[in-house]
Amino acid sequence: MEKGKTILYPTDTVWGLGCDATNEKAVSKIYTLKNRSDSKALICLMKDLEMVKDYVESIPVEAKKLVEETTKPLTIIYPKAKNLASNLVAEDGSIAIRIPDHSFCQKVLTHFNKPIVSTSANQSGKKTPQSFDEITHNILEQVDYVVNLQEKEATGTPSTLVKIESDGSVLVIRP
Repeated sequence: MEKGKTILYPTDTVWGLGCDATNEKAVSKIYTLKNRSDSKALICLMKDLEMVKDYVESIPVEAKKLVEETTKPLTIIYPKAKNLASNLVAEDGSIAIRIPDHSFCQKVLTHFNKPIVSTSANQSGKKTPQSFDEITHNILEQVDYVVNLQEKEATGTPSTLVKIESDGSVLVIRP
């Protein structure tokens, strides 16, 4: 990823396509792999709230509470992203971030020390693969590196997606 390459890897939700979330060219490759418009923002993974502080203007109190209290994968859309690839950030300046509870992802984030893109390993509009075996050859052939773990299953369930509004209210987008 340090060289702008893409990876296919297991997460705490589904198998994901990833890259350096600060590298605009690498993020463009993910959009191409997914055959997806870059007007549809992507999620990125971060190690912890300390890392999040470097990539959003501020962390709302409500977000801290949600992160501390959640028992299942949670993606939070934060306002005012910074220090990320411009094509990763939504048109309104927000960014979707998840702190994964997954040993492999945490090891990668710790070693890489930067956020990584995380989007389901399928082309836009196609069914999200529920296991490694359901990932299409098209994706497998185009990604630069496939993580080879014994773990071939992810939960198959996307994360809950919430947005913190400017007034502090929490909008649930995907339960």
